[in-house]
Amino acid sequence: MKSISHLLEDFGETRAETQVGTDEVSLEDERLKSFETGYQAGWDDAVKAQTEDARRITADLAQNLQDLQFTYEEAYSAVMQALHPLLAQMTTTILPRLAHQSLVPRLTEMLHELARDQGRRSVEIAAAPDDMARLGHLLENEPDIEAALVEDDTLGSGQIYLRFGDAEREIDLSATLDGIDAAVAGFFDQHLQERATA
Repeated sequence: MKSISHLLEDFGETRAETQVGTDEVSLEDERLKSFETGYQAGWDDAVKAQTEDARRITADLAQNLQDLQFTYEEAYSAVMQALHPLLAQMTTTILPRLAHQSLVPRLTEMLHELARDQGRRSVEIAAAPDDMARLGHLLENEPDIEAALVEDDTLGSGQIYLRFGDAEREIDLSATLDGIDAAVAGFFDQHLQERATA
């Protein structure tokens, strides 16, 4: 009788051939550990690089903000230094001239208001000697205004009192200009104090 063993698969031999040795398993474990170690090292490097980038970006941003603040302070100081002489000149030369030019129109307006409110009562205009000529021209050019012009040595230029009955109204250009001058000086004094404490 002929054997059919050649037709059938021999599982015993296959098992013997495919058995994995302990050296191969250890080698595979070592490879896996090496891969995990390398992967972890790469991950740690990436996290460290990202953290360093974030720190660098934060430091750069802080420096840029500090530079921007410094630039703003420099620009603000430069503007203030340029404005100070300009405003000082305006308060000492331009505004007084404009104020004196507005004296006659302001007085005319007040006299018309008084005529409307008080009727045709007599009005006395007390003014400084420097303003008498201008105010005389006003009364000549406004014949409907009945007022007596009185020179008062105690008044300064631009200071006028309108007296009618017991009532009195005042125009004081000098006080107004002094107030503007004090406000401008106070503004710049405050700016200097803020810079000194900054």
